[in-house]
Amino acid sequence: MNDPLLPRRRGMLADLRASFLTGLVVVLPIGLTFYFVWTLIGWIDGWILPLIPAAYQPEALMHDWLGPDADFPVRGVGVLVFLIFTVLIGWVAKGIIGRSILHWGEDMVDRMPVVRSVYGGIKQVAETFFNKKENSFDQVCLLEFPRPGTYALGFLSTRPKGELAQRLEEMGGEMSAVFVGLTPFTSGMLLFVPTKDLVILDMKIDDAAKLIVSGGLVYPLSKEPA
Repeated sequence: MNDPLLPRRRGMLADLRASFLTGLVVVLPIGLTFYFVWTLIGWIDGWILPLIPAAYQPEALMHDWLGPDADFPVRGVGVLVFLIFTVLIGWVAKGIIGRSILHWGEDMVDRMPVVRSVYGGIKQVAETFFNKKENSFDQVCLLEFPRPGTYALGFLSTRPKGELAQRLEEMGGEMSAVFVGLTPFTSGMLLFVPTKDLVILDMKIDDAAKLIVSGGLVYPLSKEPA
């Protein structure tokens, strides 16, 4: 004779499992996001706070305001100082004096063989990503990679310029620079592909990045009804 409580127990365990998985889907993104932001703030504080005089450190100010017994971590002061300092530097760099100082500093860097290479590369990458006048990764495309018959998502970069553009046109006509990100997007490669072989998509950059990071598990939601 079967126990009448057995199906009920199985149903209860299944409900608990479903509730746990649902809660995990809700809690995990929030927890990881909070952990990432908290860690990033602590990393920036670790770089900025040692540059602040001891009398103006967050712990010293808390002791002055709340007494010597106040002892709890304070994060974000370094981030605030960094933001204010960066805004001030940007404001100064827009003026004539700031541009003159910046030009003088870059001239000094150009005289240092190793330093100028590092500085030039970092500056070019920063200008590409943060300068709104530059077209960087504004379209998503499909291309045959790594062999014919298989396709990968790519991000259209700027057109080849100078000698590179001339050599590429001689070999295969009009070419486009495409960055192919590798799952989980910790690395990638730059490819020069004939423009005619690219399939331009309407997918947004963020959606394509999520698709690559998730290994094909997170697809962008379709705008059309199912």
